[in-house]
Amino acid sequence: MLNIAVAGNPNCGKTCVFNNLTGARQHVGNYPGVTVELFEGFTVINGKRFHVTDLPGTYSLTAYSKDELVARNFLIDKKPDVIVNVVDASNLERNLYLTLQLIELKIPVVIALNMGDIAVKKGFVVNPSRLGAMLGVKVVETIARNNSGMEELKTACSEIISESLPPRTIHYSSEIEDCVSDLEKILSGKSFFPHVPDRWTALKMLEQDETVISCLKTSGSSEKLFPVLEKYIQKIHDLTGDDSETAIAEARCAAASGIFRDCVSISKIGKRLITEKIDSVVCNRYLGPLILVVIVYMLFTCVFKVADELQWIPLFNGEWVSPVGLFSTFFDFLSETASTYIKSDILKSMIKDGIIGGVGGVMGFVPLIFLMFVFISALEDSGYVARIAFILDRLLRAFGLQGKSVLSLIVSGGLGGGGCAVPGVMAARTLREEKDRLITILVTPMMNCGAKLPVYAMLIAAFFPDSRGQMMFLLWALSWAFSLMAALFLRKFIIAGEQTPFVMELPVYHMPAFKNLFIHAWSRTWLYIKKAGTIILGINLIFWSMMYFPHQDTVPDHAEEQLRHSFAGRTGSALEYVSKYIGFDWKINIALIGGFAAKELVIGTLGTVYSMGDDALENPEPLSAKLSASKDWSPLRAFALMVFVMLYAPCMPTVAAIRRETGAWKWAVFSVVYSTTFAFVIAFIIYNSARIFS
Repeated sequence: MLNIAVAGNPNCGKTCVFNNLTGARQHVGNYPGVTVELFEGFTVINGKRFHVTDLPGTYSLTAYSKDELVARNFLIDKKPDVIVNVVDASNLERNLYLTLQLIELKIPVVIALNMGDIAVKKGFVVNPSRLGAMLGVKVVETIARNNSGMEELKTACSEIISESLPPRTIHYSSEIEDCVSDLEKILSGKSFFPHVPDRWTALKMLEQDETVISCLKTSGSSEKLFPVLEKYIQKIHDLTGDDSETAIAEARCAAASGIFRDCVSISKIGKRLITEKIDSVVCNRYLGPLILVVIVYMLFTCVFKVADELQWIPLFNGEWVSPVGLFSTFFDFLSETASTYIKSDILKSMIKDGIIGGVGGVMGFVPLIFLMFVFISALEDSGYVARIAFILDRLLRAFGLQGKSVLSLIVSGGLGGGGCAVPGVMAARTLREEKDRLITILVTPMMNCGAKLPVYAMLIAAFFPDSRGQMMFLLWALSWAFSLMAALFLRKFIIAGEQTPFVMELPVYHMPAFKNLFIHAWSRTWLYIKKAGTIILGINLIFWSMMYFPHQDTVPDHAEEQLRHSFAGRTGSALEYVSKYIGFDWKINIALIGGFAAKELVIGTLGTVYSMGDDALENPEPLSAKLSASKDWSPLRAFALMVFVMLYAPCMPTVAAIRRETGAWKWAVFSVVYSTTFAFVIAFIIYNSARIFS
């Protein structure tokens, strides 16, 4: 099977091209760093099946961050049959720097000249035929957002493979070319990198690429090779006045600039784009943070109004309910039906308490989750998310992070909820400094991910029904505040080190495509539903069995006592010696243990616990109603629990991701211990301070 690699700068429309080629629905965000790992798909061209790989965005094949290393290693190790280089026509000169490096690999290249409509607005007109002739590649004009030019792109890929024509060799200054030529002769026949030409290896040696140099050192030829290399590095320095890495980079930039001048005509002085006008306000030092706060506050207010407060859906009995109320009514009906028609006590308890009581509590917030995803997707696709990193860079630096860390925090739910810590941890690959990356990874799980959102929504509905949007906004602000506090502690006492400067491209604003918004929101919501119907269901049944056994038929009227003496009840009671200091009883402890597997299980397990209590048959109400009516609960306990859930141990998939990204179990274990200790301290302060002053 033939292989196509899709490569390009961050935020050039690369993943959108990949989706159009394969029919996949990988997340497309209008900000850099969305793709941080390889994504694979398939397409058929002229009856032939092609394997297509979407590479992480990179500005260069000299890898500085982990995501860039993933892209570079794929190209030199796998050697695809053709590279589709997606190029932003509105920033052609900068994009050509990577194109020149791809051409050096001598793999057939097809340039997808994307975003030509934006280039025209800037006053640039690119001549694709001239560009292709100068580089020795095929050039196809595309507008990936509209699926324009995709068939022509497929045809070009098929043709260039059948023609087997490698790109032209791009020559640099004589000072560099003399050294490259001599190194090529020395490398000839050595097969250090069998899938790439010796010229590419020679250039990387002169650039002092760490990965290439390390590989050559382990080859056994370093004794003869490196004295020669040092001589040529010094020669380039003597002739150009720069170190060899800088000299080659400047030579590529000069080549890209020359190609740009020959291929691009300026039809008119570009008008000031609407993006620049918006940024003059949105990125203002003083107005920017205020606008961000207003946007997030409006997001929460709108989501809760539409999904949970406004009763705009009619029922058959003439009543009107909210979308969340509709789901709650449905699961109440299922629970009553199970109680009426199932005669076996153990089967009735398993279905009513273990399945409906647990999974129903999680599924009941699907409308709220979906609407949250719609709003967040709109902000991502518009290009505003990248501005948040710029706006918050100064603040984050004061707490030991940097602007690029914002992308991980936002992916994890920092824009209001609905994210996930696993891709958030992986998004930290875009940070080049290891210590910056490690701190970002450790505080990322403290953001309000989509799994925590149902916990907040249920407790807010129970104890703060008149201020739902305001409470969610407060929790959002607290998640940022506590994450920054944790980062500052880590930077000062655990992972000290210098911070690196923050540079990031700000993309052009786009009007979000409503079809794509709903497709993306639904795909995320469907993952949430599948998780509830598989992982959450399975683990919840395990917890139900721990709450049901050992079962004593001699005390049928004392379900509470029966539950307390079950396996789960005994475990929760043992933890009560510590948890009582933050206002948690044994029932909450059981739910928090489940929450370590997946945060949604806090709701699922509480639903099961309160479905098996003394008043379960007489009080078949939603969980929020049961808690608000319970004498054991108070708004203070609910608030302390929400803060604790926000901060305590990451879920098991996130712990596994931390282990994978850091390469060490010690940091995965540390993340659990550190975050749980931090959560306990904060909850202790909140709970006991409120009790003292009240």
